[in-house]
Amino acid sequence: MVRELRSDHAGEAGAVYIYKGITAVARWRQDAQLLTFAHQHGDTEADHLRLLEAWLPAYRPSRLLLLWRMAGWLTGALPALFGRRAVYGTIAAVETFVDVHYQQQIDHLQVHGGPEGLLPLLQHCQADEQHHRDEAAALAGSHTPWLLHLWCSVVGSGSAFAVVLARRI
Repeated sequence: MVRELRSDHAGEAGAVYIYKGITAVARWRQDAQLLTFAHQHGDTEADHLRLLEAWLPAYRPSRLLLLWRMAGWLTGALPALFGRRAVYGTIAAVETFVDVHYQQQIDHLQVHGGPEGLLPLLQHCQADEQHHRDEAAALAGSHTPWLLHLWCSVVGSGSAFAVVLARRI
């Protein structure tokens, strides 16, 4: 489970920086609505990060945390340059991946068991991520321009690759 927790920790660290990237651009653009969205979601991700840090032995986090932070910041800032809809689409794509990732871990714990308290923690985090996904998807609207669709595919693939790396490094 340490490898899985390391991937969760890396993901939540990246998520905190996604919202820092969005915040930076939203401040520059003076977009109050996007700032509110970023602060609310960013606070939740920071809570998840603190909860996971309590579970992960101090000597076992991913050694690539700087990379996850930079990638997260760019994943938030780049779509924010293109507007709210791009941000919301990106967040929906990220959270769709995260929901599946957490569900795989939850399924494993339900079958094989694990440390006391870990299953409810992952379920709590997953519920928050599902809420973020659903809110962002609703704000993005039903029509996704092809470029945003392509970007979201890249974000999903990048998230999957990051999990593989975080489990190992």
